[in-house]
Amino acid sequence: MPNTQKHRGANPKDAKLFAENNLPKLKKALIDLSYLVGRDYSPKASLKLIGDRYRFSDRQRQALSHSACGENQLKNRIKKHISKENLKGQNIVIDGYNQLITLEAALSKAPIFIGIDGCCRDIASVHSTYRKVEETITALELFGQELKDLGLKKILWVFDKPVSNSGNLKQFIEEISEKNGWNWEVILEYNPDKYVAEKEDWVAVSTDSWVLERAEKWFNLNGYIIEKHIENPWIVDFREN
Repeated sequence: MPNTQKHRGANPKDAKLFAENNLPKLKKALIDLSYLVGRDYSPKASLKLIGDRYRFSDRQRQALSHSACGENQLKNRIKKHISKENLKGQNIVIDGYNQLITLEAALSKAPIFIGIDGCCRDIASVHSTYRKVEETITALELFGQELKDLGLKKILWVFDKPVSNSGNLKQFIEEISEKNGWNWEVILEYNPDKYVAEKEDWVAVSTDSWVLERAEKWFNLNGYIIEKHIENPWIVDFREN
């Protein structure tokens, strides 16, 4: 059956799953999950334990899994985060799908979750195949505008080579970049997380926890763009009030 997805939007059940009256329970569960993960308990087993205890759905569990962060992890991420004022003249390496899909989801009014570390994440279901949606061009234009204004030296996008249509997306982004005069390079890698995390002397742009733990320094680009440009995004803030 052909894929007819036009937006990276919300699931019909999300309005109920992430309603305001569910937030206190979700936040409490996230504290419990972060405590376990921060003490090196298995993330998978910890998520099952917490999810079963609170009787959460799969999508609620996904949101919690993406948003959890142990105390030492949080300190490490805060220490390595670069402010936008200190980005001028820097080289940045962007975790392509990680960033693009989240911004597409935010533009589509899907729920965006702010985790304990302050990063914006989505729970859009994109796995072995990527397909552009109506918000793809707008997302790339927002990236283009802000990356240009930040005064960066080099900008490198890294996408998953095994994901179907990555080659087509690479060509599409290169064409848009050339048309707009953006100094972007786009590459495909079999293990983009490892590539982004281990790129020495470059600022990593990702919200993947594995990357954030290993990168020398990083910048919360999506959080910056969503706050600055997207009107009335659906934000589910899991941080304590």
